[in-house]
Amino acid sequence: PVANLYTFSSCIALADLHGDGDNKLVVGDLGTGAGNTKLKVYRGIGLLSENTLLDLPTGLVSFLMDQHEPRTPAIAVASGPFIYIYKNLRPYFKFTLPFLEVNTLEQDVWSQARQVSKAPITVICLAVFLMLEPQEMETYVNLHKQQPIRRQTVITCIGTLKKNMVDEDAVSCLVVGTESQDVYILDPEAFTILSKMSLPSVPTLMDVTGQFDVEFRIIIACRNGNIYILRRDSPKPKYCIELCSHPVGLVRMGKNVVVGCAQETLQGYTQKGKKLWTAYLPAPVTTMAVLDLPTRGFQAVLVALANCEVHVYRDKNLVSTIKTPDVVSSICFGRYGREDGTLIMTTKGGGLIVKILKRTAVFDERDSAPGPPLAQSIRLNVPKKTKLYVDQTMRERENAVAMHRAFQMDLSRLRLAAARTYVKALESSLTPVSASLAEPLKMNAVVSVNI
Repeated sequence: PVANLYTFSSCIALADLHGDGDNKLVVGDLGTGAGNTKLKVYRGIGLLSENTLLDLPTGLVSFLMDQHEPRTPAIAVASGPFIYIYKNLRPYFKFTLPFLEVNTLEQDVWSQARQVSKAPITVICLAVFLMLEPQEMETYVNLHKQQPIRRQTVITCIGTLKKNMVDEDAVSCLVVGTESQDVYILDPEAFTILSKMSLPSVPTLMDVTGQFDVEFRIIIACRNGNIYILRRDSPKPKYCIELCSHPVGLVRMGKNVVVGCAQETLQGYTQKGKKLWTAYLPAPVTTMAVLDLPTRGFQAVLVALANCEVHVYRDKNLVSTIKTPDVVSSICFGRYGREDGTLIMTTKGGGLIVKILKRTAVFDERDSAPGPPLAQSIRLNVPKKTKLYVDQTMRERENAVAMHRAFQMDLSRLRLAAARTYVKALESSLTPVSASLAEPLKMNAVVSVNI
């Protein structure tokens, strides 16, 4: 609580701001009231610097704009319809989303209002107009009727996409989701719109992979409870994943998508929308992040829960559980300072928690939760159905009654033949076993002697 940090996972990032290999923590702090929003930079657990933000941040990312030396990243802060770019922790550029098309009917009415002195029947901002007193409505209309009509959208989520290289220090484009159900990809140098894609609903969560000049995938969770996957040269979603409840967390692990749902479940899907597994959680999900250790080849999902726990999942298997003093509101894992494996968490009460992974830590991939063994979830390599198999199945389905009767008849005949043979063997005393004490037992002894 001493840190007084109130933020979400979308508003924190780790970045080497000075190009010296010492990563800093950059936080978009929401504050506790109006005018308290700040862009804070931490080194260790100490506050290094802070800048005042003009509005509440909706997202924050670190990205490289150019190939110039030294390779210091810029910070992009999304707030309202604007993206504020900071270089060397100083304001550098402000990008504004393009205006939307205005309804022609409303535009005609306002054009008439400029010519008529009386109040028109429609307004620019209906929500503000309806809250006014009747005697104030005419004054409001007269005040705004001479102003140009503009319809502006706001940013709901932001991410980064590599431009043409997969290197860690490669130039990246900004990917922006808006309230108008659009996704924009921005050029990192000129900040022009390179591509525009449309969605059926408002995007809320985003994960981006690939390269803009080659091939990319943008995985987006929307407000209607579905997940859409956008690909290069496709203005509409390529695939759709329909969830049973609204998503509250979204991460990508390799070629799979892991979603935390409001129904206290963690679900895994392929990028084509096929469901792989479901893990049931003891409490609602508050936030999620990826635990990636490329040096050890280990990747897992960090799931913060409302019961003051952070669970570590590898696929559907619970690998570890971390207890926290308060509910975690944001979480991040990566290189902090000069430590590669650092877990950073902020809590609901404003606290900052930093945990460093031991270099000697060994991850046990077995599931620590009670349940069926891991081998049970491994899919069998079932061969494909041949034409002969399909024809045989159809024949058995059509002649099931006759085949069952023939089987029962053959089974009865087999039992009868076995009984007859057994009786015949007893009557002829061909077996060396006597059925009773009265029956004689015949034995032959053959002795061969070699001299």
